[in-house]
Amino acid sequence: MKEISIITRRFTESVIREMTRICNTYNGCNLAQGFPDFDPPLEITEAAIEAIRAGYNQYAVTFGEPHFREAISEKVLSHNNIKCDPATDITVTCGATEAMIATLKAIINPGDEVVIFEPFYENYGPDCILSGATPKYVTLHAPDWNYDPDDLSAAFNDSTKAIVINTPHNPTGKVFSKKELEFISELCIKWDVYAVTDEVYEHILYDDAEHISIASLPEMNDRTITINSMSKSYSVTGWRVGWAIANKDITSGIKKVHDFLTVGAARPFHEAGVVAMKMPQSYYADLRQTYDNARSMLYEDLINAGFVCEKPKGAYYIMCENDNLMALLGARDDHQFARHLIEAAGVAAVPGSSFYSSAGKGVNQLRFCFSKSANTLIKVKDCFGRLSGLTA
Repeated sequence: MKEISIITRRFTESVIREMTRICNTYNGCNLAQGFPDFDPPLEITEAAIEAIRAGYNQYAVTFGEPHFREAISEKVLSHNNIKCDPATDITVTCGATEAMIATLKAIINPGDEVVIFEPFYENYGPDCILSGATPKYVTLHAPDWNYDPDDLSAAFNDSTKAIVINTPHNPTGKVFSKKELEFISELCIKWDVYAVTDEVYEHILYDDAEHISIASLPEMNDRTITINSMSKSYSVTGWRVGWAIANKDITSGIKKVHDFLTVGAARPFHEAGVVAMKMPQSYYADLRQTYDNARSMLYEDLINAGFVCEKPKGAYYIMCENDNLMALLGARDDHQFARHLIEAAGVAAVPGSSFYSSAGKGVNQLRFCFSKSANTLIKVKDCFGRLSGLTA
């Protein structure tokens, strides 16, 4: 038989989803995959159910029902200071995952390069490869996960087509400051580069952190593609409803790619999306408090179990390491560490190296997710208690 595509040799299947499968075989606590184990807001689920009963069960407008796009436009104006025309500047997609790949395939030409901060969400590298681009990685340095301006400047050249920004950041919980975003915008303008910004955790912030959309900065609106979804802010990761916001010329390309990738997102969830976009400020305040409580619970449990970590400023993940426990479990690398932790304690995390581009990075790190109920996190505390015999 003829050889299959060599492109797929350059990346693996999702390590995050792999850890979920392993966790399920042990009936463990899944702190690997980033999904809540509690219900979405009742207003949103009821809107979806009512839409199904009302007959909204056939194809939607491919790039999003008009009233859903209008609701998105109104929300990003009030929350993000982004002005966009709902008729020409928004593409509703099957989650932020499709929004990212549709965006990159719409803007990339052979020979283009894309700058990505690492550690990074595991999709970004494969998305670049599938789009025909060469990823260029710039390191975020622990414990504050700041980038070196000189390193970032050196990554830009005449071949740079785009930079991918994820804020709040998965996996580190970093929230990019206005100063950092302004520096990035200066480079984008200097080198005529697109900013592709993944903002799915925009409402999940802690302490004094403030989310800023780079599209709201001077001269950036027309060169930014803002990606978001319902998944994280409204706890509906299984619905797969996202969107990409860009000027009409960029959006025209995204719409074409989106149409032939997936046709469109599920019709009833467009109706629920309208309700989600109109949730009151009190909802987001409560969401932050819920996750702040969960952050504190998991952070305390990790520290008590001997992990070294910092509290994140945003999103719902904690990156950490525990060289002592790793050795006691007989793990040679982060993949073994994650597997042995499931076997010994019944807690699943993501191997840190899956968030880096080159071998040797993140090999003693794990990422834990705390988008879980208090009951689950109490169970996690008990699970970590099984390790006391090893660490005593």
